[in-house]
Amino acid sequence: MVLGVRHHGPGSARAVLGVLEAVRPRAVLIEGPPEGDALLPLAADEAMVPPVALLAHAVDDPGRAAFWPMAGFSPEWVAIRWALAHDVPVRFIDLPAAHSLAADPTWGDGEEEGELHPDCSGDGGAAALRVDPIAVLAGTAGYDDPERWWEDVVEHRGAAPAATGDTDPLAPFAVLGEAMAALRETYGHGGDARDLVREAHMRIQLRTARKEFGDEVAVVCGAWHVPALTGRTGKPTVTADRALLKGLPKVRTETTWVPWTHRRLARLGAPPGRRSGGGYGAGIDSPGWYAHLFDVLDRPVERWMTKVAGLLRDEDRLVSSAHVIEAVRLAGTLAAMRGRPLAGLGETTDAVRAVMCDGSDVPLGLIRDRLIIGDVLGEVPDSAPAVPLQRDLARLQRTLRLKPELLERETELDLRKETDAARSRLLHRLRLLGVGWGTPAAGRGSTGTFRETWRLRWEPELYVKVAEAGVWGTTVHAAATAKAESEAASATALADVTALAERCLLAELPDVLPVVMKALADRAALDADVGHLAQALPALARSLRYGDVRATDTAALGEVAAGLAERICVGLPPACTGLDTDGAAEMRGHLDGVHTAIGLLPEAAELSGRWADVLRKLALRDTVPGVIRGRAARLLLDDGRLADDEAARLMSLALSPGTPPADAAAWIEGFVGGASGGGMLLVHDERLLGLVDAWLTSVPAEAFTDVLPLLRRTFSAYEPGVRRTLGELVRRGPAAAGGEVVGGEAGAPGFGAGLDEERAGAVLPVLRLILEGDHE
Repeated sequence: MVLGVRHHGPGSARAVLGVLEAVRPRAVLIEGPPEGDALLPLAADEAMVPPVALLAHAVDDPGRAAFWPMAGFSPEWVAIRWALAHDVPVRFIDLPAAHSLAADPTWGDGEEEGELHPDCSGDGGAAALRVDPIAVLAGTAGYDDPERWWEDVVEHRGAAPAATGDTDPLAPFAVLGEAMAALRETYGHGGDARDLVREAHMRIQLRTARKEFGDEVAVVCGAWHVPALTGRTGKPTVTADRALLKGLPKVRTETTWVPWTHRRLARLGAPPGRRSGGGYGAGIDSPGWYAHLFDVLDRPVERWMTKVAGLLRDEDRLVSSAHVIEAVRLAGTLAAMRGRPLAGLGETTDAVRAVMCDGSDVPLGLIRDRLIIGDVLGEVPDSAPAVPLQRDLARLQRTLRLKPELLERETELDLRKETDAARSRLLHRLRLLGVGWGTPAAGRGSTGTFRETWRLRWEPELYVKVAEAGVWGTTVHAAATAKAESEAASATALADVTALAERCLLAELPDVLPVVMKALADRAALDADVGHLAQALPALARSLRYGDVRATDTAALGEVAAGLAERICVGLPPACTGLDTDGAAEMRGHLDGVHTAIGLLPEAAELSGRWADVLRKLALRDTVPGVIRGRAARLLLDDGRLADDEAARLMSLALSPGTPPADAAAWIEGFVGGASGGGMLLVHDERLLGLVDAWLTSVPAEAFTDVLPLLRRTFSAYEPGVRRTLGELVRRGPAAAGGEVVGGEAGAPGFGAGLDEERAGAVLPVLRLILEGDHE
């Protein structure tokens, strides 16, 4: 008895359950890796909540892995649970993961087919293309949508009748088997040569089971394989099957259950960056809808509309019972007009859009995300096998009350608290190991080092990442330390070593710091590229700030940082000469980074004077690109080391008629470009605005198109309010274009003629509270 199903099909699952209840076989065989047989009893554990997936990975190369996902509505899961509940032996019969993981991932694809074994090429008529049997059957039936055809003929049939009924529960499987046999006669293996080897192994396992249990054996497998297991594509002998399997490559594997998600079921194929060696991508567009069809035995459309209404009400949309009734009626009418036996997902979605969403697709995005796909994360009992690193991670997650969750959430950590500090250490150590559970995010405006903001989201693929990281150690701390030591020894770029030092400080790995510091000192001594030095300094300066809150000794780090700053001060002016446009833009970024970094160094008081001299040289040197000269002048002005009159003089020189328009535009971009307050500088100082306005109106027509992109890039980064105010000022015209206006003496729209000390003093109490809250 071979039951051909569609993976993750609720109609197939109900039909399988009906057959099992009616026939009650002595054994159940499931398409899946035999290495999972020992894990099958866990499916009956109360703590096992689907969706889950069987994960197999190579012991020596954990990145070579495969998943076999199962949802509550998957036929395989239903068959497993039925067999365990009735004490019926259940086994997996597919090709072992030890072979599929050892094969080249491209085996069987197009011209590469037969790579695993020379005799598995088959004789199909469309060997170079994968055949979608559901699409072929749907097209034959006159459907342009395979999903809609499958829903009409399978998913909407309802539960299979009992054995006492008039209808044979095996009839649907017999019809589907005949259809697949016709397809196999036309398409052979359908473009996937792996199926021939897999089916050979399945036949061997089926023969073995029949010798043990007789013919009362139920096989649950993909419908495509039914003809090969029932002999409709020929009757290969045992010798022929064993010949196909002889000499297959093999690797040592480990297998376990891992939680899965509905969102992951909605994806097709292997996750990006993972080398798959088997399993199957679910590719179910609507797992939440399928789960609803499987769980709800009566009035599925009415109950679905009620779910949708509840979700919209939770989002403060006005949806009443009358909306639900009208949506159900409309869905039924659409189904009748389209010739469907029952309203499907398309009809219900159209009805919801028209009745509950006022024709808008915006709420439908929420419905698709929350209901059609669903935010369901499965659970696996603690007794499931796992690598030691995974067990240590699970222990830390329980201790720190950081439960893996499917939905992305943002959490703030106060590092002055012991628990939050431990959470920060864990997240930083996992990032160092390549397990991207958490991503640092911008906080709520605090400049202190005691607060961190993280965005957390757990994806099932992270279990593979943890398995890969297990080669570095059995605990998170030991593995992160070993990984950091390895990176320090292999890093060749100075910026990579400084970034590693910062990550080690954040992860609080004191044992590895001496190794990293030695590598840092060696790279810094050998690297003479000022750009590399400037790129490395900001990370070191940030790292020095962590010493106070994390109680880490950063003295050695401070010495290296101070040495880098000194070398930058010496080498930066010559390095800024003769740069092209791209090089100047890159150096401008380094200039900003070094300026901020020097202010964070312990020797800031001593270095700031030397740095100001460097900026002054850059601002006055004609051979330096305009964007760097303008930026240097702006940094000096912000630090109070350049008088307003001098800044206006430098701008007037840069915008003089003798300066090419493109160079002048570059100077403006450096001086007031970006979102660093340049717009507010022009708003408050109409003299500078007048200089820009006068220069712009004097640019020749033939040169205007050249400077326009630079100007657009400069001013587009301003806040909308700043752009609007500048527009009003330009429309009014500067009060005295020649520069008579100084500061706010003549005033500007929205600003008084002078400082109102009484009104300004009113904000001081609130400002004091804000500063006291973030003073650390």
